[in-house]
Amino acid sequence: MARSLRIIADWEPLDSGPPEERACFAALGIYAQNVCLTEGSDLLANRLRQAPLLSSYHLAEWMAWNWWRLRWEPRSKSSDWVYAHRVATIGGGYIWPNLTIFSDGQRTTLVAEPTRDRPQTPFRYITDDAAVVPSSEFESELDLFVEQVLERLKWAGVGDSNLETVWKGVLSERRTPALATVRKLEALLGRDPGESDPASVERLVLDAERLSISAIEELAAEHGHGGAILNADELDELAAEKGYEASRQDMAHLPRKHQLPRPGEVAAWQLGARAAAMLREEERISEEPITDRQLAQMAGVQVAALADRAGASAISFVLDENADRGRVVLRSKWHEGRRFELARLLGDRILSSAGERLFPATRAYTYRQKTQRSFAAELLSPFDAVDAMLGDDYSLERQKDVAEHFQVSELTIRTLLVNHGRLGREELDGEFEGAAA
Repeated sequence: MARSLRIIADWEPLDSGPPEERACFAALGIYAQNVCLTEGSDLLANRLRQAPLLSSYHLAEWMAWNWWRLRWEPRSKSSDWVYAHRVATIGGGYIWPNLTIFSDGQRTTLVAEPTRDRPQTPFRYITDDAAVVPSSEFESELDLFVEQVLERLKWAGVGDSNLETVWKGVLSERRTPALATVRKLEALLGRDPGESDPASVERLVLDAERLSISAIEELAAEHGHGGAILNADELDELAAEKGYEASRQDMAHLPRKHQLPRPGEVAAWQLGARAAAMLREEERISEEPITDRQLAQMAGVQVAALADRAGASAISFVLDENADRGRVVLRSKWHEGRRFELARLLGDRILSSAGERLFPATRAYTYRQKTQRSFAAELLSPFDAVDAMLGDDYSLERQKDVAEHFQVSELTIRTLLVNHGRLGREELDGEFEGAAA
């Protein structure tokens, strides 16, 4: 089967520099989904080149050190996030591509942007495109590339390299389940291996025994996006003091859930949209706006939960007390925001595995959170109805009218239009979901 991602190094001679660089100097090309992410203009040779001359050793060393964060950490606004995800930060005197790599846990996005045309700069990257590959394939290709570089070092007689040391550590961590859990949580927290607060990570691991590791990973990713880490005791207190009773028995269900794609098989927005469309069909809801009462009934909560404007928590969540009863806590103080949050939580409960107790809706860009957002958008404002109302008028004024009709935010309508190709991804100020896929 053809690989959707390839990192190809064609070795070239280099007369000076450290032995690792001389051994691993190469014409280095990165290709994803038939897109060359490293193409540029070689001003000295006066031609286009898909594989610029770079240090494969430096790239492999950067990838090895950042393996956990590249594999698991979603997009974040943290100030140091770029150093673990943007190839151009490698340095070492080379002109690296303006390539950003990040994962939602299931799918890895590679975004290539042109570099500036500057005087005296011999190479300018020109690719302006994005590609999405399964994260498992990204992991395999990264492993293959690092091993290739290590083999090249061995062939050249270069031993005891820093790359070899770092890579042995990564492989050992991946083979040790308990340590792998810690490293993944650290990555989601936005921390390099071993550089997180040990007490915070230990608390997350303990909370995972009570609430499930998948839910705790979502909380860690929220912290990586700038939020506080809420522990299990704090969630219990918030649910008791600020929450509304939620009945799983009264909640809407999807009897045909097995007909949905498995997570990762399609983009998160597609999974969420399909699930929402199936639920509308199951509940026999037309394309008209869903009322507060209808939404509350589907979510198994009191309609008063949507009327409350106090706001209660840094995140929205449902915490189940047992198989029948739980408590729902909504974050937003705005009516449209609370409707959207409740719809997200409904989607998360419908799609999550049996046995889950905690269902968090956070600001993070994990696959699970993106699926939630898409589910809520499609449930509250089905795209076909939105598209019909807009016609060919995608002006901000018309988007606002449609948002008010469905009682959702203008961003919800804009995101639907981007995901379905009616608007370009630049309309979301850096949102790559959907548009990149």
